[in-house]
Amino acid sequence: MKYLLTVFTLISVLACKNAAEKPSEETDNSSEEKIEYTLTKEVNNEFDDPEEEGKMLLGKVNRNGLTNAPYNEWFTESQTNHTLDTVAVDSLKPLLDDTKVSVFMGTWCEDSQREVPALYKILDAADYNFENFSIIAVSHDKDTPNQLEKGANIEYVPTILFIKNGDTLNRIVEYAHKTLEQDMLTILQGKEYTPAYSE
Repeated sequence: MKYLLTVFTLISVLACKNAAEKPSEETDNSSEEKIEYTLTKEVNNEFDDPEEEGKMLLGKVNRNGLTNAPYNEWFTESQTNHTLDTVAVDSLKPLLDDTKVSVFMGTWCEDSQREVPALYKILDAADYNFENFSIIAVSHDKDTPNQLEKGANIEYVPTILFIKNGDTLNRIVEYAHKTLEQDMLTILQGKEYTPAYSE
């Protein structure tokens, strides 16, 4: 009996060690097999999504890209489900003047699918000048084929940056603490705001 217990313990230890080593081997292989994407258009470049087994957009995107299939399903649903805080939107209108809004999102990401359509709805209601708006779709690795994410420190998506006079005021990362409108108001009023996942 003692012999069997010793053999069983030895097998368990070896099995855990092999299991622990295996992911690093898989990780090494996956880094060697990184997919290279080539952009063929200025905006709305679509690619196969190997992780979600669907499609994804990469690089610069716009509303037209997000409102076409297959993205229109979640875009329309999220816009419909977002209830505007009209009082906050009225307060946002003057604060959004000359404010650039730069968004990094993943069309494969549920948080992006929830927040980005809501952001469009808020900016529409605030009569925002969309010439000051940019939206970049990233891969699961949070990068783009033309490195548009470089220098933006994107770890989670969506990341919504608010920029005035060339300076980043702050960012909303992945989700709003209160509501998207209230978090935007806090940032644009220059109040203290700590994004999710900040160190």
